[in-house]
Amino acid sequence: MPISAPVTNPDAAKRYAVIGHPVAHSLSPRIHAAFGKQLGIALEYSAIDATDEQFDAALAAFAAEGGLGANVTLPHKARAAAACTTLTERARRAGAVNTLVRSTTGWEGDNTDGAGLVRDLTERHGLDLRARRTLLIGAGGAARGVAPALLDAGIGELFIVNRTPERTDALADALGQPGRVHPRYFDDLVALGTFDLVVNATSAARDAALPSLPMGLCGKRTAAVDLSYGEVAIPFLAWARAAGAHDRVDGLGMLVEQAAESFARWHGVRPETDAVYASLHERHAALVTAD
Repeated sequence: MPISAPVTNPDAAKRYAVIGHPVAHSLSPRIHAAFGKQLGIALEYSAIDATDEQFDAALAAFAAEGGLGANVTLPHKARAAAACTTLTERARRAGAVNTLVRSTTGWEGDNTDGAGLVRDLTERHGLDLRARRTLLIGAGGAARGVAPALLDAGIGELFIVNRTPERTDALADALGQPGRVHPRYFDDLVALGTFDLVVNATSAARDAALPSLPMGLCGKRTAAVDLSYGEVAIPFLAWARAAGAHDRVDGLGMLVEQAAESFARWHGVRPETDAVYASLHERHAALVTAD
């Protein structure tokens, strides 16, 4: 449905938000406030808590109040894609949206998760992703957002496991590379051997206990990455340390980098991220590492 342009004060701060459930813990408002201050852009960025049933109404209300763009987090990334009139290529490939851009015809959906993850791993952490045998744990919106970008970054074979086999198969089919992408079951993990990159894209530690993962998944070169940050990431990173992973990375850097990509979509300029990341990392150091 087309969205009419609201009558707004040109001197007023532009309105943006993050929509999720739960969302009170989100660092996105702090990150975007720092970006705006850095670049002298007046903006208002709030957190909107909406359940599955409330998402459509919350998004419509935000638009009616003059909202120009929004980030979307758990559990709404797939639903957000369905709410858009147009999708970028990377959002279409992912089948999930984490960035909404308001246009005269409705919401355009984008997905900056994958670009944010790859930038964080390669530029901040200095990891060479090329030819890495990769395990992706999860097949929901977060996994869908990063899988295409990992493939584009040159990883080797990609194995996907998830609690629900149908979702695993659906993601593997959507990626369209059957010779390179392999759906598997948790019961298969012991037989799969060692991986060079293990990515946890589930909300397991938020919803329940982390699935039991074999220690043999990690070797001397393995990088273990959790797309979550803070307390939610601790169980997976603790497992990775016990399993001997060489690198253990939480999702804080990815969060900052995907936010910078979203900010660039909305404002036409990409902010510097290192100082913002350093400030957040220092504040959350006790939570985002398993050491």
